[in-house]
Amino acid sequence: MSHEHEHGHPHDPIEQDVGARKDFILLEMAVRELLVEKGIFTAADVTQQIEDMDARTPAQGARIVAKFWTDPKFRELALRDGKAAAEQAGCDMLAAPELVILENTPALHHVVVCTLCSCYPRAVLGIPPAWYKSKEYRSRVVADPRGVLREFGTAIAADVEIRVVDSTADMRYLVVPVRPAGTERLSEAQLAELVTRDSMVGVAHARPPG
Repeated sequence: MSHEHEHGHPHDPIEQDVGARKDFILLEMAVRELLVEKGIFTAADVTQQIEDMDARTPAQGARIVAKFWTDPKFRELALRDGKAAAEQAGCDMLAAPELVILENTPALHHVVVCTLCSCYPRAVLGIPPAWYKSKEYRSRVVADPRGVLREFGTAIAADVEIRVVDSTADMRYLVVPVRPAGTERLSEAQLAELVTRDSMVGVAHARPPG
């Protein structure tokens, strides 16, 4: 293992007690109200940004993965410049950090984490799940990735390398899972339905067809 700086089971195996501290919430409200008062932005701007973020879902990332699986030229672009590939797939990446697209193979499996906080590819996956932000996931997936993946119901063979990749404020990651067998005749739209949020973080495989 090297460490670089929709969900099938009924419950997440990692603790979800990651609620924001009340003092942080009050501080955010005070700063936001001060910035609105000074005319840096308006309350309507804040509302629009929230609505824009809420509109982003894992379906956007799934379209990227499906196109990656079916279009060799797009795959080359995605591996060279993930942000440009996401834009080509219809994602608004104007204000997003750099995006690196990681390809899982039969010999290599990537898992994404943010060990310091909760940096996440929101531009292509939307709001991160609670378990991704938890201290338990952030610490344990680095120390014991196979064990954590087993808790998600994902078994990785002993001869497959697991590479844990650490997101930062400037760099986000999207995992392209291994394409399921028996999907040769599926369209891009049908393939996208097999791609889950968890498979694009690396804690799960893509769904099998059927």
